[in-house]
Amino acid sequence: MKLEQAFKSGKALIPYIMAGDPDLDFTESLIPALEEAGADIIEVGLPFSDPLADGPVIQAAGQRALKSGTTTEKIFGMLARLKGRIGVPLVLMGYYNPILQYGIKRFLEAARESGTSGVLVPDLPFDEGEDFYESAMLEGISPIYMVTPNTPEERLEEIGRRACGFLYCVSLLGITGDARGPKSGVEEYLKRVRHYSQAPLALGFGIDSPKKVKAILHYADGIVVGSALVSLIAKSPSREAAIKSAKTFVSSLKAAATERVGA
Repeated sequence: MKLEQAFKSGKALIPYIMAGDPDLDFTESLIPALEEAGADIIEVGLPFSDPLADGPVIQAAGQRALKSGTTTEKIFGMLARLKGRIGVPLVLMGYYNPILQYGIKRFLEAARESGTSGVLVPDLPFDEGEDFYESAMLEGISPIYMVTPNTPEERLEEIGRRACGFLYCVSLLGITGDARGPKSGVEEYLKRVRHYSQAPLALGFGIDSPKKVKAILHYADGIVVGSALVSLIAKSPSREAAIKSAKTFVSSLKAAATERVGA
């Protein structure tokens, strides 16, 4: 499924999870549960020992995943087993070193074969990864670019021109899980981004409740929720409880995201 289609019927809810936290069997059960709860796109994190953009919650999730033996190869195997069982698009979010180690061509081919629709690499700017992003496009995988409130106009124009699938708008200058987000000025920020891009705009970082979803609903086309969901899963006393809590939380976010704009 093309990413753009996920935005056709309203605001898209995009939960983020860490693959392999606490292990890949759990992730394989969690992804269909999130779709059932109302997720429109699911962002799947690739664990890395030195993440750039992630806060403590997702860093810890990455460590748990690595400790359980999660590898890029095993993640692709898990996603391949889910192929045909889920209808929502999947976006892989990971850092460039593990991708380089895996091999760019091999990584993108495996991503395509496993049904991945998009790839997000926070530490690979568009102007330093042109070959990677062009190769992704050739495999039918949308490169998901990120912008922040302090992205200069000239750079914003270039990123906006290249954006496809959706454009990830970081809500603040910081890391994931920052409870300050989204900061005031979101409306002006997203208006500025929208001026340069035809792609749907998804806002992420610091969105941790239905209340915050409602607060930005009028301005964004999609909402990314990561650390709050990852934390909820980590604190659950059992796998069954974690799945149940995740579904309840995502359902509440979906309900907030589908409130009639202007109501």
